[in-house]
Amino acid sequence: MPTVELNIAGKDHGYEIVIEPGAIDTLGQRLDKVAPHAKAAAIIDQKIETSHGRVALRSLKRADYDITVGVMPASEKMKSLKTVQDLLAVLLDAKLERKSPVIAIGGGIVGDTAGYVAASYLRGVPFVQVPTTLLSMVDASVGGKVGVNVPQGKNLVGAFHQPVLVVIDTDVLKTLPDRDLRCGLAECVKHGVIRDPDLFAWIEENVDRVLNLESEALVELVQRNVKIKAAVVMEDEKEQGVRAHLNFGHTFAHAIEASPAVQAAAAVPKRRRFAAAPRFEVPKPPPQAHAYEGPYAHGEAVSLGMVAATSLAVATGRCDASLLDRLVALLDRIGLPTSSDKIADTELLMGIMQTDKKVKDGQVRLVLPDRMGAVSIVNDTLSEQVAAAWDAIRV
Repeated sequence: MPTVELNIAGKDHGYEIVIEPGAIDTLGQRLDKVAPHAKAAAIIDQKIETSHGRVALRSLKRADYDITVGVMPASEKMKSLKTVQDLLAVLLDAKLERKSPVIAIGGGIVGDTAGYVAASYLRGVPFVQVPTTLLSMVDASVGGKVGVNVPQGKNLVGAFHQPVLVVIDTDVLKTLPDRDLRCGLAECVKHGVIRDPDLFAWIEENVDRVLNLESEALVELVQRNVKIKAAVVMEDEKEQGVRAHLNFGHTFAHAIEASPAVQAAAAVPKRRRFAAAPRFEVPKPPPQAHAYEGPYAHGEAVSLGMVAATSLAVATGRCDASLLDRLVALLDRIGLPTSSDKIADTELLMGIMQTDKKVKDGQVRLVLPDRMGAVSIVNDTLSEQVAAAWDAIRV
């Protein structure tokens, strides 16, 4: 199967995205062309350390890199400033230099965290993405958004730090848990709704081939989606305009994901504070403050979020109900949730939406569909309309 190579021309620098079965085995030689250095760091998802991680490290050693390895569990709880601090200490102890690349090998959690480490270390070192989940291949690995969670919300602390190389090995998808594959498809469906009706139709026609892990279908799926994500990023690198369209369904999704942490924080008794104290004491985080691990994985929350957003668009006359019907039918075929009896109460979710990083001038900005392949950013939706959208996905 031929290698797909896409060249991304960003405002400050360009980079190559390689899509190929078995591509991880070529990581070392490809990296040596764009970030040659004696030392490098690999930050690896703990679950794949002895499988795909081992293949990657072997390739890097063949290219004569002296590798420092950091291994992290791929959980939202670990996507934190504490993990960043620990990984920075590893890089400092290894005396990595400004041209030493940092390579993320894993899914979106590892990529986001390692990317923030790369952006922070010595004020920025070369960063490489080796995504190992469908979600990270088609979304998180492309575009340079990196960051971590804090108690107040997901991804509220971060940076834009573009990679120098992205290596996508589609054979890795054949080793994914079924749930992870389906979650990745949520982002693919999103790309179809916001930008490409032909992609949406292709997924409708080929969803069974993808779920059956047919190699040609996987390569085409990833290629189509990466092209869309790359085109949006090249047009709007720092999310000043159309890149915000990629947030379709995500404002709802992030509220779903953040609600367990907010509920846990609210349950912690408040400490008494004395007005006369002439100093500021940095409070310790409440137990489970970073536990963005409720009943839904990210892709599942995005699925629910897209249905909520589209329900809102239909209710306010922005789009035809047939779009909602088609979206729900495809998500159901994939095996993603389209309604729920497990989400938090509407008042809590509405409050969390107000802390979303896309809020502007106190107004929640939502991405709503106008028709298949076209969306708009809306910031004048009434709170009762948003509440009705939450109720639309509640069983």
